[in-house]
Amino acid sequence: MRGDPRLVRRGAPAYHPSAGVHRDAGDARGVAGSDMNASLTTRETLAIGDSGSFTKTITEQDVFAFAGASGDFNPLHVDEEYARRTVFGQRVAHGILTAGIISAVLGGDIPGLGTIFVEMHIRFLKPVHLGDTVTATAIVTEFINPKRVRLLVACVNQQGEDVAIGHVIVIPPAATRLISE
Repeated sequence: MRGDPRLVRRGAPAYHPSAGVHRDAGDARGVAGSDMNASLTTRETLAIGDSGSFTKTITEQDVFAFAGASGDFNPLHVDEEYARRTVFGQRVAHGILTAGIISAVLGGDIPGLGTIFVEMHIRFLKPVHLGDTVTATAIVTEFINPKRVRLLVACVNQQGEDVAIGHVIVIPPAATRLISE
């Protein structure tokens, strides 16, 4: 997947003019009252090849918050001493935390606001360590029916190495309404 030309943004309409650039969690873009003056993506405006991305650096706080929310306190994720004795040699982020970054692409970039995430198939290729910066990318590959769209999804680390790949099915918004300030 590395360097795959299918994952190049092809001028897809998006809800924010800086769609696809580095945006860490906590950034106000895409929430009520924020700057959303660009065109909005709906089912009718999507095209095969449209793509978007979201980048996040995985922190210790992210891992512990996810462990608390999910109940997954596997020592591989939360205990450095334990993790040093594993094949990974250090703590790794939960796989599903990495996959969750894909949700940020789908709900915030492509298709965007109002998207309903209905299905995911994912394969984890490499571990994501605390401090790694992961970029999730999604590209429209198929219109399944009038309401459902399939997207190829991939996550790469800061070295450009594939860490996860798969596909998702979503229901993009038929129309998007902005929440006024």
